[in-house]
Amino acid sequence: MSRRSIRPASAVAERSAAPPAARAGRREAPTGLRLLAGVVAGAVCVGLSAVPASAAGTEPVVSRGVTIPTFYNPPSELPPTNGALIRTEPLPLGLSIPGLNGRPMPGTATRLMYRSTDSAGQPVAVTGAYIEPSTAWKSTGPRPLVALASGTMGQGDQCAPSFALQHPLTLNGDTVSVGYEALAIYRILATGAAVVVTDYVGLGATDRLHTYVNRLDQGHALLDAARAARAVPGASVTAASRTGLYGYSQGGGASASAAELQPSYAPDVPLSGTYSGAPPADLTSVMKGIDGSALAGALAWSISGFAQADPDLRAVVEANISASGKAALKDASTMCVGDALFGYGFAKSDKWTTSGRSIGEIIAAEPRAKAALDKQRIGTLKPAGPVRLATGVQDDIVPHAQARQLAVDWCDRGANVTYDAIKLPNLGDKILTNHLVPLVTDQGDAISWLTDRLAGKPATSNCWTMPFQL
Repeated sequence: MSRRSIRPASAVAERSAAPPAARAGRREAPTGLRLLAGVVAGAVCVGLSAVPASAAGTEPVVSRGVTIPTFYNPPSELPPTNGALIRTEPLPLGLSIPGLNGRPMPGTATRLMYRSTDSAGQPVAVTGAYIEPSTAWKSTGPRPLVALASGTMGQGDQCAPSFALQHPLTLNGDTVSVGYEALAIYRILATGAAVVVTDYVGLGATDRLHTYVNRLDQGHALLDAARAARAVPGASVTAASRTGLYGYSQGGGASASAAELQPSYAPDVPLSGTYSGAPPADLTSVMKGIDGSALAGALAWSISGFAQADPDLRAVVEANISASGKAALKDASTMCVGDALFGYGFAKSDKWTTSGRSIGEIIAAEPRAKAALDKQRIGTLKPAGPVRLATGVQDDIVPHAQARQLAVDWCDRGANVTYDAIKLPNLGDKILTNHLVPLVTDQGDAISWLTDRLAGKPATSNCWTMPFQL
């Protein structure tokens, strides 16, 4: 698939409609799935890398009927330094109330565009948001910063986390996006820590497709968001501020990757602690988990990432994806999670291939494709600072076993790991509940643990308990 480009609104609008082949291949979502989607638009992802693009657009992009502000159009020239701000503007929070002191609660937000480096080593513009909290930081040291990596929002630009902060619910008949990360963001702000949110590479920024869980793309984007936050006009965080990383699902993979990359890529970011919830550390395992699940549409996002990033993988995709599969990929490339639930819930990837084999089977038989996924593996490096890794033992979307293995790998490398296996009953196979419920039930403990690290309190590794934990 070709990369995304800046085009006049009339041309881009043509992309927002589902291709006939894709519409014909869809099935009506089961009742249980429709109810689930009405409650929550889940968080899980798998994907790979992107190719560089350079574009200076003056016309807004339209994605599934949503006009993306021209703020999100990257310029043709980027600054030379990672984390450097390209532009900022005030960001109205969709969920905000006046405070007693006249300051809005939970804080004042700024929309960001900053420079990062993609997995090909090329400069890339990334968007996001910084929120200066109204609550004072009451522990020692300057106000700390939490760099938050969102769970899966989708691949369309209208799904960007910064856009969701302004528009908590986007529902126009063509797309469904829910800003579910607001709960974690606002709880962190209530501790007095500032928050910076990354949109990742290509989500929001209109010059390319979102690259999903590319280990380097998302790790770099999260660390550079922390750098960019220091330069935001009016921000109280500085280079001396303790920094924490927070993420669940796709965000858990991003925070885990960033913790591994910090020593070599961003030693100037003083990392005090990392929360990684349900991280997709082994994409081969995760692809099997989501194939045929409620969020099977995420496979389309990952395949698009393959074709965009790597010539060898592009050749594998082009040789094996059928015409109806290619139509599905194009359709899904502008979807948010809600759209994917309704459009491709419980789809099986063997329906998208010329051979009738699943995508996982094809990759397993192709050394070039398998090698590309192996390079995405998280756990080959020791993370910086203490890490808390939590995973639901019933998680069948981002499988529990591969997340636990990440904790084992880090422990073997001498990392300071707090591992927590979240024990819940089986809440339904492949319908996202086993993956989503721990997001909520573990959130308080995760934020409390991270707040302690930001306050300078030490963490004690429980790696010694791994043989006794599920």
